[in-house]
Amino acid sequence: MNKDEQHLQLLSIFQYIFAALTAMFSMLPVIHLLVGLGLASGAFMPSTGEYPVERMIGMFFVMFAAVLISCGLALAAAAGFAGRCLGRRTHYTYCMVVAAAECLFVPIGTVLGVFTIIVLSRPTVKAMFQSGTGSAASG
Repeated sequence: MNKDEQHLQLLSIFQYIFAALTAMFSMLPVIHLLVGLGLASGAFMPSTGEYPVERMIGMFFVMFAAVLISCGLALAAAAGFAGRCLGRRTHYTYCMVVAAAECLFVPIGTVLGVFTIIVLSRPTVKAMFQSGTGSAASG
């Protein structure tokens, strides 16, 4: 196994780790989601009277949390698939785009994205992706 294959294998593993961490942390807004559902349904208010402001705030909490959770899980899925593509030496452009997007997530995503871009920019690695070689025991 040469240096490029080792680097791609390590990047593949780190992409999987980043995907798992991203998926885990993207579930933190579930707390906001539950509070928002409670406010929107009126579970936190006495049954006497109408509370339209609290219900609107609850719906804002629900929408905000849903967007954060969805975006986090989408990034996790993209990073996980990028890890698979790096291991199999396929979808070169997709791996570059995901690496560039990961650079926005300081500090871990930035480090992973920059290293991925550096490794993928090597001519020998580009050749590996074009020929599909070096994917012996990946999956």
